[in-house]
Amino acid sequence: MKYKLPLVHSLYHWTLKWAAHPHAAWMLFLVAFIESSVFLIPPDVLLIPMTLAEPRKWFRFALITTSASVLGGIAGYYIGYGLWETVGKPVIEFYKFEEAMIAVGAQYRANAFWAIFTAALTPIPYKVFTISAGLFHIPLTTLVVASIVGRGLRFFAVGWLIRTYGDPIKVFIEKYFDILTVALVVLLVGGFLVIRFLI
Repeated sequence: MKYKLPLVHSLYHWTLKWAAHPHAAWMLFLVAFIESSVFLIPPDVLLIPMTLAEPRKWFRFALITTSASVLGGIAGYYIGYGLWETVGKPVIEFYKFEEAMIAVGAQYRANAFWAIFTAALTPIPYKVFTISAGLFHIPLTTLVVASIVGRGLRFFAVGWLIRTYGDPIKVFIEKYFDILTVALVVLLVGGFLVIRFLI
């Protein structure tokens, strides 16, 4: 079979092999942590192949991802709260979300919990909401609870689905990997567009 995206396929199979590495869980933790405040790539890209490689560890992987993501969200909160000029503002400017921050502030005034929960559960860039939560002085408890619920539902659902339907999902992913890769990119871009134009 001739792959259309050979580099992406190589990275995917490398991740499957690397999942058994003694430090794989730490890498998953790191990616989930920094994605919540500054990084672009969602931790699902590691969670899925790692769970495929070791499905019996699905709960542990989901717990690591959720915990790290929530902790990263708290870090994002304090970036917005106390490091806005030096760290938060450059991150938001890099992604061109300056106007979106104002819109997110309006969402917070309407219902902060629901806004954060939605961003935690969906492809909408979570980092924008964690940083803005600190900038607009949303109660930290609101951020933490909404993040635990939203991120937990997302990552534990992914882990459970991979654990339950692992072999068929693995075959499906490998068969339609190019299409799924494009779909992931579309979801990421779509999440950014929601932030920039719809919120």
